[in-house]
Amino acid sequence: MAAPDGQVVLREGTNMSAALSPDGKRIVIDLVTGIWVVPATGGRAKRLTDDLQDATLPSWSPDGKQIAFQSYRDGNFHLYVIDADGGRPRKLTSGTFDHREPAFSPDGKRLAFSSDRDGSYGIWLLDLASGAITAVTTTPDEEAAPKWSADGQRLVFTVNDTAIDSVTVATGERKRLITATGVDRFFGPAFGPDGQTPSYMRLRGADAHLMLGDQQLTRDEDVFGFAASWSGQDVLYVADGRIRRRSGEAVKDIPIEAGVSVARRNYRHRVRDLGSPAPMPVRGIVSPVVSPDGTQIAYRALNALYLVSSTGGTPKRIVSDDYFNADPDFSPDGKSLLYASDRLGTADLWVRDLATGKDTVLTSLPGAQTMPRWSPDGRKVAYIDQSGALWTLEVATGNVQKVTPELFQPGRPSWSPDGNVIALAAVKPFSRRFREGTSQILTVDLRSGELRYTEPMPFRSLATRGYDGPLWSPDGKYLAFVVESVAWIAPVDAAGKFIGDPRQVTDEVTDSLAWQGSHSLVYMSNGQLRVVRISGGRPRTIRLTTNWRRPRPPERSIIHAGAVWDGESDRLRNDVDIVIEGGRIAEIRPHRAGAETVDASGLVAMPGLIDAHVHWHLRGREWGARQGRLWLSYGITTTRSPGDPAYQMVETRESLESGSQIGPRFLATGEAVDGSRIYYNFMRPTLSRKQLDLEMSRAIALEYDLIKTYVRMPVEYQQMVVRAAHTAGLPLSSHYLYPAANIGMDGMEHTGATNRLGYSHTVSRIGRAYQDAVTLFTRSGMSVTPTLFNSKVLYADDKSLFTDERTKVLFPQWEYDRLQNDINLIGTPGASFNAKALEANVNMVLRVHRGGGLVICGTDAPLDNVAVSLHQNLRAMVKHGFTPREALITATRNPALWLGLENRVGVLKPGAFADLALVDGNPLADIKAAAAVRRTVLGGVHYTVDELLAPFRSQAPESSQAAENSQAAGIGQAVAGGQAQVNGRVVNQVLPPLPSAERRHWWHEPEWANHICCDH
Repeated sequence: MAAPDGQVVLREGTNMSAALSPDGKRIVIDLVTGIWVVPATGGRAKRLTDDLQDATLPSWSPDGKQIAFQSYRDGNFHLYVIDADGGRPRKLTSGTFDHREPAFSPDGKRLAFSSDRDGSYGIWLLDLASGAITAVTTTPDEEAAPKWSADGQRLVFTVNDTAIDSVTVATGERKRLITATGVDRFFGPAFGPDGQTPSYMRLRGADAHLMLGDQQLTRDEDVFGFAASWSGQDVLYVADGRIRRRSGEAVKDIPIEAGVSVARRNYRHRVRDLGSPAPMPVRGIVSPVVSPDGTQIAYRALNALYLVSSTGGTPKRIVSDDYFNADPDFSPDGKSLLYASDRLGTADLWVRDLATGKDTVLTSLPGAQTMPRWSPDGRKVAYIDQSGALWTLEVATGNVQKVTPELFQPGRPSWSPDGNVIALAAVKPFSRRFREGTSQILTVDLRSGELRYTEPMPFRSLATRGYDGPLWSPDGKYLAFVVESVAWIAPVDAAGKFIGDPRQVTDEVTDSLAWQGSHSLVYMSNGQLRVVRISGGRPRTIRLTTNWRRPRPPERSIIHAGAVWDGESDRLRNDVDIVIEGGRIAEIRPHRAGAETVDASGLVAMPGLIDAHVHWHLRGREWGARQGRLWLSYGITTTRSPGDPAYQMVETRESLESGSQIGPRFLATGEAVDGSRIYYNFMRPTLSRKQLDLEMSRAIALEYDLIKTYVRMPVEYQQMVVRAAHTAGLPLSSHYLYPAANIGMDGMEHTGATNRLGYSHTVSRIGRAYQDAVTLFTRSGMSVTPTLFNSKVLYADDKSLFTDERTKVLFPQWEYDRLQNDINLIGTPGASFNAKALEANVNMVLRVHRGGGLVICGTDAPLDNVAVSLHQNLRAMVKHGFTPREALITATRNPALWLGLENRVGVLKPGAFADLALVDGNPLADIKAAAAVRRTVLGGVHYTVDELLAPFRSQAPESSQAAENSQAAGIGQAVAGGQAQVNGRVVNQVLPPLPSAERRHWWHEPEWANHICCDH
């Protein structure tokens, strides 16, 4: 994986923008987040900005002496200028809003730009002399990418990416110039040679063309979505990774050369001991809650629910049945425990009588009911369903009511003491243009139906949307929550409105808050249960005498396989015995008659597959015990998560390794470390070096297997994370290739997914990658995880994975219906998946793979479909150029190398873990055989497909129509048109707008869709 320090010469740029200087002698470009100047005839480029500046979208001043650009240097986009000959950049804007896409006015006195300063993106002007900022547009639409007319009177810009408008700056008069038809989207507008007709890039499916009004100027070119530069009838633009000059039908490429550096990765990779039988302390303690009298604590650990004295001691396991039992909550009288369990097939609400041990089911509704909380009077329960909507259940009657629309990964609800208001964590985007926002406190008044957002602090997020609050104190005086990984309390009124400033309660890493009375907070800190009084004083540890250990692996078994692929050879070895001792492969030898064996003489043994990009807990409660069984049933024996809620991740890892939960190996990180804005509930908004130290202390204490940084972390902070992680022996990954390759990052997730720019510098909007991206991957040693969401298009010709019994039995109903809906849309204008984009994505990773780069196969499940998506990815790779062996290597040897488990997983050889799949057919000849799993072995433990399916066979998905009918019959009132039924009355809801590119199931859309037409 290591690459020597040195220069890499780039001759093409993926999603590079270019602008011709006013005198026509130079071109300014943004290449790998730097600003460069190159002669207009081509040649060696001169770099003006460094890696930390993270600069893009340059614009010339009219005299050609200065260049304006947008920069992400300080964690928000701001406008800068720099002398065209080089020098120190000068910052023009500041603050917590983003300022993007600058354009010099023809007189050089103003910059037009876009910003989310007023709740949506609009067009603004910056007076360069005074620094004054004024609005040009004030609509709720998403207006972006302004460019001036030659006379400086008008601006042209996009509206919601589906229209192009112009505005007269002096009067505000607007005119619609172009309106999209069908699924077209528009980028990079500019006034054409007549000063009236706009040029722009039109994205139509997997085609991107340069347009002038209604006239299409290009054919079979991948035109990038940035403004073209016109000189009379000649136009300069960027397509296919090259700067091009077009004069009528004549096209000429302008050659460039730009040298960038890549850094050596020379740290020692630390790998957890995956085989030690020694006892380990239980660190995966999830959702602790305190009894009303303060004497007991309930929590989830080791795939069970436990009770322990609030002073510590030996916990008592009270609910443990191999199903997914989670989120306990004490009844107001303390006599029973409410929790969610999937023992009837999907997550329902249950109550356990703590005196008798009797369990009673409260709900048996379609869908999932999760994260429950008792109302203070015990008459109702609030819960979240699989869509993210908040419901209430009337315990006596079983009636349910939906009280919010679908929210994106909201937190666990908390009742006000009078039972009239529910508070929970919810994301509020800054705009519809980009999905990132802040995690805020959402209160729901059950009497009026009013929904109201409250920032915990100005421009700050709750730490996570899970168990980090808001949490009402029993006396109703405070809401407790975690911000920047420490606990705070804020005084509130009965409606949850702040009536004073928040006060910090802890200064150590703080997670998973629970009130003990109204005087103390119980919480997790680096794997320990802690308690602190809110009035002050030192926190103390609640010591739990509880450990876990790995079970002793089976002493010996012999598998007689008809053939074996060892994960390395280019052919099968026939008629062999695989001797397994102590959970590892002891020998692979020619078959010996007479030995007692597992008869797999009609099957082929191959290494268990590795899905290198999953999120167990993105919808883990809804999947429950099905998820691990599904992966194993499809031969997937190792999973790697680049992001999961920290304590749920550790709990799952300990459950799997202790044998109390069935599923593949799990190597993972906790919440991804992010910047000032976030999206998923398992992102850590990080705004200071002090907080960064807290995040790393959690990672080390909980023994993360890797570190993930997400899309809004500035480069300077990424450098700090790299140094800290590598010092701890941990590899890192993110969504970026450069300057990640130059600051020591170890990998990039996706071919080109969610990006703070709104587009990628590794694939174009139609999925193609060029020499810069491919060369940087092959020369830097960074891995790439493709996550080929587009591979769903293969269902058009082969639905075998959809109709497979494993999929039918182990998919929850709503997930099976979602997949069916995706299949039904293939080939239609509404489809999110594109065959041309799939081919382009595979072409990229094939070039990386054959160039010596490290491709590790991953899926982003459950954003993509659990287990089956890995096989669809492999089939797509083979369809578009990989050999079956090459494709399988990306799901065996390569991810094992990345994880530091080379020769231990992903291979069948003496000394390796006995992780293998027995399949019907030769996967080296037919990649589909890799999915024809009949038996899976994990660490020497054998599982047949029948055994894995058995607990859920009676709950196999029914038809979509039947599911819709049962949902309508069983779940109360539905939300329609932005209104909800509350107590039988229709009420308006005050909810933020959804990002425009993601309105249809916006968190379910594939990552690529956000940027070719994003999870995660």
